[in-house]
Amino acid sequence: MTSIAVLDYGMGNLRSVQRALERVGGGPEVTGDPASALRADAIVVPGVGAFGACMRGLVNTRLDAVVREFAATDRPVLGVCLGLQVLFEGSEEDPDPGLGVLPGVVRRLPATVKVPHMGWNEVAWTTDHPVVRGIPSGTRFYFVHSFAADPAPELMIGETEHGRTFASVVARGSMFATQFHPEKSGDPGLALYESFVKEVSS
Repeated sequence: MTSIAVLDYGMGNLRSVQRALERVGGGPEVTGDPASALRADAIVVPGVGAFGACMRGLVNTRLDAVVREFAATDRPVLGVCLGLQVLFEGSEEDPDPGLGVLPGVVRRLPATVKVPHMGWNEVAWTTDHPVVRGIPSGTRFYFVHSFAADPAPELMIGETEHGRTFASVVARGSMFATQFHPEKSGDPGLALYESFVKEVSS
């Protein structure tokens, strides 16, 4: 069975991510131990809350080094919600730098729309990718966020509209991340997790 470390740095919906991965045949282990995480076939970086607190949690548990090691060696990484945002260089939300494994910054959603952006919204695929293949463009996923990444165009896999167009899915190499919560998105979210598990095990 594919071993997937769900990183526990004190923030994030760990158990719901764990249950979703179990349902689609993954072998998830929630862990805050860097050595254990490094032994896994893949890691998941979940996240709920503020950018700075998330980064401090990763640094304090030394799990930031795990994410950077996986990124540097092109081993599979899945970022979820705030776990997508911290992959970038920084955020307007907080002066703490991000992990910097993806180029770009995270910016606040416009004040002209309701923030946080909470609820179901459509994701349009902009680029083909194995993890989303078979999920129709325009499928609705569940979002909860006030900030969104502004990446280079070549990183974008999916986009969503809320006050402005933002990157709701990004990827590079074996790294894949969603601004929405797949584990809260019903069957389409489970299909995405299942595709990620298949990619890791292939």
